[in-house]
Amino acid sequence: MATGAWQLFGLEYAALGALAVVLVRLALDYWRASRLMAALRADAVPALASSSGGLWGELVQRIARLLREREGRARLSEARLQEFLVALENSPNGVVLLDEKARIEWCNQTAATHFGIDAERDHLQYIGNLVREPAFAAYLASWNYSRDVVLSGAASASSALRLSVQVHPYEGNRRLLLSRDVTAVEQAEAMRRDFVANVSHEIRTPLTVLAGFVETLQNLPLDEDDRRRYLGLMAQQAHRMQTLVNDLLTLSRLEGSPPPGSAEWTPLAVLLSQCEQEGRSLSALLASTRPHEMLFNASPAAELAGSPSELLSAMSNLLSNAIRYTPAGGRIEAGWRILPDGRGEFTVRDTGPGIAAEHLSRLTERFYRVDRSRSRETGGTGLGLAIVKHVMQRHGAELKVSSTPGAGSTFSLLFPASRVRQVAVSAPAAVPMADKRVSVS
Repeated sequence: MATGAWQLFGLEYAALGALAVVLVRLALDYWRASRLMAALRADAVPALASSSGGLWGELVQRIARLLREREGRARLSEARLQEFLVALENSPNGVVLLDEKARIEWCNQTAATHFGIDAERDHLQYIGNLVREPAFAAYLASWNYSRDVVLSGAASASSALRLSVQVHPYEGNRRLLLSRDVTAVEQAEAMRRDFVANVSHEIRTPLTVLAGFVETLQNLPLDEDDRRRYLGLMAQQAHRMQTLVNDLLTLSRLEGSPPPGSAEWTPLAVLLSQCEQEGRSLSALLASTRPHEMLFNASPAAELAGSPSELLSAMSNLLSNAIRYTPAGGRIEAGWRILPDGRGEFTVRDTGPGIAAEHLSRLTERFYRVDRSRSRETGGTGLGLAIVKHVMQRHGAELKVSSTPGAGSTFSLLFPASRVRQVAVSAPAAVPMADKRVSVS
């Protein structure tokens, strides 16, 4: 009996001990779980993992590893987002992100400049309150974004700024607004239209004259003197068209060919000698009764690097312009000098009527003439200075113009020192060109 009691008592103690162990284990697990939850809330799982062992330690370490991987992915995504934003910020086009109500969520600096937006001040502002052009308001409200709309830039930007704006919907009603500066494109299109109109006008006039003379020769009996005079006038108009076509081909060749190198050197004396010959011939033709007084100075002796035909064309155009616009008996000087910094300067001075200041900036435009009637009378096409400008750009040189109305004009070609070298005086050689014909306008 006593033995059975002791056995029962022993079993109770064992059960109580087991229960105590279970309770301790549960308490310990609860404590560890509480520590883990606290560490998760405080982002201190890595520190907990380093001080934990056993099953809970492994669990904590696995959670810490997962958190590290998640944080790594988050940092990578953040880095990629920042790279994307930097790319958008440096985009030459304006970028504006609009929310469902067309309010500004983000814009880059280009868009801020285009529309006069302040990224911080105008955050979540309705875009229609900032860009008030009716065309843009109608475009934004239409939800038909298959085409762009062209607007004027912000008042703070250049008054001539023109923008191409197009909207792209994304994620429901959110919208991406892109703006692009098309000022140069519109200017180029306007120049193209003007160029075509000018060429058409320049060719139509001599063609009309030629057609009239041809009809006269076909329908009227003319004596030999009248016939010869009409044929001479026809030849004059044909020459005018030929000169225009040659000048246009020269411009096309200059724009489409690679820049000239600096390995080919041409004596300046040769270029000036050719200019003088052509200039005196033109003066004798235009002012036969009272020839121009023409002075040429080719010292010091030097050589220029570049295309001989292009250099001769630029110099001849300046000289021919001076002859055409200087009255008979006037004085024209063409000279050369080397500046102290090593650059070379070719200068043509005349005693013509001069050019008003408002015309100087436009002289190199194609077909631009200060005196249209005078230019046509003397056979000019209005392309000479455009050719000079292109030649100078191709040689890294510069065209400078100064003029005073009533006191004449001075045109200068400034060549960089790298294309100029001074040489010992020697006898002029033949012009080293395959084609010595030069367009003079």
